[in-house]
Amino acid sequence: MGQSLPKPGLRPFLPADVSMLAEIFQASVEELTGEDYSEGQQEAWAATAEDETFAQRLAEGLTLIATVEGSPVGFIALRNNELIDLFYVHPAVAGQGVGSMLYDAIEKLAGARGAEKLIADVSDNARPFFDKRGFQPQRRNTIPLGDEWLGNTTMEKRLASQAEDRKLSS
Repeated sequence: MGQSLPKPGLRPFLPADVSMLAEIFQASVEELTGEDYSEGQQEAWAATAEDETFAQRLAEGLTLIATVEGSPVGFIALRNNELIDLFYVHPAVAGQGVGSMLYDAIEKLAGARGAEKLIADVSDNARPFFDKRGFQPQRRNTIPLGDEWLGNTTMEKRLASQAEDRKLSS
């Protein structure tokens, strides 16, 4: 068993974070997806962090960063208040609750902002994480990346409305 992680913190994305988040993204793809994707697919996927649209995707919506002792270890980006656009955790902290903390925070914020559902295009290796949180598969996708094709699944979760929450708590 690994050492337990100091309590992670959460903070909003800053433009200066782009290169560190690109490194987390690439490490996550390279080290955590090998059972589901070929080396060529992983390389094509990881290379998308070098594209100028990566920074734009982080800045467009609400991006939260998980930190341990001040250093970023994971991130989640929510676009249009319902699309989980990017969600990656560094392999060194995978399975230690960082992803759960990020997801729980984004679900709570989306719900508070009136979202009725969350949608994510989920990689095959991330599917069990989303299944456990009540997401339902909607369709299978095939994404072209360079000379490769990646499969993922669009998944959706209905969120309780604020009115339903008030009814349940009274």
